[in-house]
Amino acid sequence: MDNAQASQSAHVSGWDLLWSDDFDGADLDRTYWEAQFGNGFHDPRADQWVPGWGNGELQYYTDAPENLFLRDGCLVIRAVAQEREGCPYTSARIRTFSSAGHALFSQAYGRFECRARITAGQGLWPAFWLLPTDERYGGWAASGEIDVLEVVGARPQEILGSIHFGATWPHRDHRTVIHQFPDRGTAEAFHVYAVEWDPGVIRWLVDGQVYAEQTFWWSASGRGSEGGLAPKTADDLNPWPAPFDQPFHMVLNLAVGGGLPGPPDPSTPFPAEFVIDYVRVYARAGGLLPLASPGPGEVPYAGIG
Repeated sequence: MDNAQASQSAHVSGWDLLWSDDFDGADLDRTYWEAQFGNGFHDPRADQWVPGWGNGELQYYTDAPENLFLRDGCLVIRAVAQEREGCPYTSARIRTFSSAGHALFSQAYGRFECRARITAGQGLWPAFWLLPTDERYGGWAASGEIDVLEVVGARPQEILGSIHFGATWPHRDHRTVIHQFPDRGTAEAFHVYAVEWDPGVIRWLVDGQVYAEQTFWWSASGRGSEGGLAPKTADDLNPWPAPFDQPFHMVLNLAVGGGLPGPPDPSTPFPAEFVIDYVRVYARAGGLLPLASPGPGEVPYAGIG
């Protein structure tokens, strides 16, 4: 059985399929996905270049055939040890958002799911994550980020599920849960990763089993000369459940190096691959659930929570 044949049914109880890409064509569907390029981005709010994608990453992103292609009904994002524009590695990063400023696909709330496997190795950092399409509450992380899947390549026996929120950098906050695969499993085999995002609650699943739930976050839009401002009173906060109440788009990438995984070493296998069998997005059958109340948690000042 090849990878395409191994794709699971698109039916998930309690959810209606809204959008999907099973990567069954000859080429990546550019009406769904846009490739990003380079080793950083321009931050228009600070009017400055942010190298390494803000994480100290070492790769240069391309859409070259050796970095981004379809194979056997799967999307392959491949990191290669080759120099490009002063970077020692190339890889790929794609998103359902256009550099022209509009979403190719975005959705507020729902089940966001992929089936994927990774190459393990020091310094490798594959991820499936969601970013706000309009940044309604300000720059990162005031408008939020949802990480469906991250893998620190040297530790393939565990996965990370996170949210980032708070004020614009440097006053951001986050919550991360690390999940260990049972029975000596690793992310090197195919698994199904998902978040179920409802008003006021976000859950993380692997192979249909919930392993984390978050019900606490906050958002503040105030800015000073150095960036976002930490809130001092409840009036400084955006209304709950901001920032996770707006459409988000999807990102798939394989980074090399950076603060989380550290740099590669001689043991790191290149080329390395992040192989995605499918990506699917669902809406709750019957409509949205009622808004959940915020849960308890560490707060930026006394009295919030």
